[in-house]
Amino acid sequence: MPQILAERVTAEVDDEIVVFLIGMRINKLWKIHKWLPVALAMPRMVRELYANPSSGFLGAHAWFGIPTVMLQYWRSFDHLERYAKDRSQQHLPAWAAFNRAVGSSGDVGIWHETYRIRPGEYECIYNNMPVFGLAKATKVVPASGYRESAAGRMKGR
Repeated sequence: MPQILAERVTAEVDDEIVVFLIGMRINKLWKIHKWLPVALAMPRMVRELYANPSSGFLGAHAWFGIPTVMLQYWRSFDHLERYAKDRSQQHLPAWAAFNRAVGSSGDVGIWHETYRIRPGEYECIYNNMPVFGLAKATKVVPASGYRESAAGRMKGR
């Protein structure tokens, strides 16, 4: 069980990072041959990314349901895009397989959203939590001083 930090903490971001949300939605449960390959592709990609620190991948959290959601943190948009387009990595073949097998049939939905986070342009708080989210991907600091309020955290120093 992860250690619970019994205090208010926040994240400190020194350089721009990218928050990447990605997921899938099973629209036709009975078409397991369509959605199972999609569901199995992401764990392979995440293992590959964790094994290669130079990829720029900083970490991820996942939630399963309809839709599934994976929250990822990246060192930069360039790192994320370089991984997505690299023919020697897991993503591009999985993307091609999805387009061949599912395409726009409506059987399985996929989605992603990408956000740039710059120092002083984010706000987060964690209380009685294990190290999580942006703080896990970057640096955990006490939510004190100017970091005590949401407005103070958003403005930064």
